[in-house]
Amino acid sequence: MKYKRILLKLSGEALMGDKNFGIDNSRLLQYANEIKSISELGVQIAIVVGGGNIFRGVQAEQGGMERTQGDYMGMLATMVNSMALQASLESVGMETRLQSAIEMKEIAEPFIRRKAVRHLEKNRIVIFGAGSGNPYFTTDSAASLRAIEVDADVILKGTRVDGIYTADPEKDPSAQKYDKLTFDEAYSKGLSIMDMTAFTLCKENNLPIIVFDMNTPGNLMKVIHGTEEGTLVEA
Repeated sequence: MKYKRILLKLSGEALMGDKNFGIDNSRLLQYANEIKSISELGVQIAIVVGGGNIFRGVQAEQGGMERTQGDYMGMLATMVNSMALQASLESVGMETRLQSAIEMKEIAEPFIRRKAVRHLEKNRIVIFGAGSGNPYFTTDSAASLRAIEVDADVILKGTRVDGIYTADPEKDPSAQKYDKLTFDEAYSKGLSIMDMTAFTLCKENNLPIIVFDMNTPGNLMKVIHGTEEGTLVEA
């Protein structure tokens, strides 16, 4: 097993499955079983989920709403997804903890780094909701920040494509996949892996990122074992 403690970043859109909006319960259950399979090996798992399937702060700004207000609404959307994922994980027998960057004491613990690390050490799956708790920061930035704070070995960015390409493979059939990249190469080629804040945090803290297809059963297990699945970005 190559990685002992991971941070899994899932987009809100990934939870939609084949729907146009909201949460696909069958996709949620698939993810829960994939996560369970690696947890049973002793892998310590932290998770950050986006909220784009419900609401995006950028949407609000485009509609004339103040960006800060929109971003807070987006954070609440991530909590809806986090609670759904928590329920799904618990339905397959996993012990979980949900921590929120915004205080919501009835449904989640506040984010406390030492508590989060202790949960991980006890093999509880820790879900970090509400982003970083600050407007103007994406859930990618929150994922990078939390991964560094809990001393994760790697960020696994689960997407619907099997890695990083020279162009969008869903639009350009001639796009070529990268197996490995350095942070500098990814930056110089202008590849949009994460937003620049998140990417810089990972680079400065030597935290590798693996972008892989989370929708194919068994891929998460392959990544954990160090199989060359997806695209690895490292220093």
